[in-house]
Amino acid sequence: MAGTRRVANDPLRKQRILDAALVVIQQAGVHSTTHRRIAEAAGVPLGSLTYYFDGLPDIIEQAFRYLSDTMSGHYRAALAAAPDPAAACAAVTDLICGGDYTSPREQTLIYEMYAYANHDPAVAEIARAWVRRSHASLALHFDERACRAMDALIEGWSMHRVLEGAPLDRDMVLATITAIAARFPLRADARSGTIEGAQSRRTRSSR
Repeated sequence: MAGTRRVANDPLRKQRILDAALVVIQQAGVHSTTHRRIAEAAGVPLGSLTYYFDGLPDIIEQAFRYLSDTMSGHYRAALAAAPDPAAACAAVTDLICGGDYTSPREQTLIYEMYAYANHDPAVAEIARAWVRRSHASLALHFDERACRAMDALIEGWSMHRVLEGAPLDRDMVLATITAIAARFPLRADARSGTIEGAQSRRTRSSR
């Protein structure tokens, strides 16, 4: 009964804990993340963490899953909003050059996730699933080979931008992305992976 009242009175507490976990991981690193630091950052009693989560590894895993889900959603929305491949190239360029997708905070969290994934199978699968979702979003407009190249550039160039603390040459990035798209054009038999193909499938299924 007491547990039920606590959830009803503070329905967002679990999310606050996950947000706080990411704050602590970003500031102190996974290796220095503790129950107490997370509870203090979230402004909740220490016992709340064991109420909602099965230990510190569970908190870290769910925090990284939340991070990947949030960033994948942003990634997907940017590509889905592009009406054609040229606009998609511009959207990819914005993902690389802009600070909304990978700010210094997000980039630090990505470093931490990848490092932790080397020692935690569950987080390693979260990272692999993130890559698969990124490729699926790019596949709305591009060939599979182009998707792999672009996704690697999104990660690599975003990392360099944050590490160097300087903006990228947007014209150079756009020219590179456009050249990749032209070098690996979307094959006719792969059109079903695009927005146009998805719309076509919905039309056929409604007949």
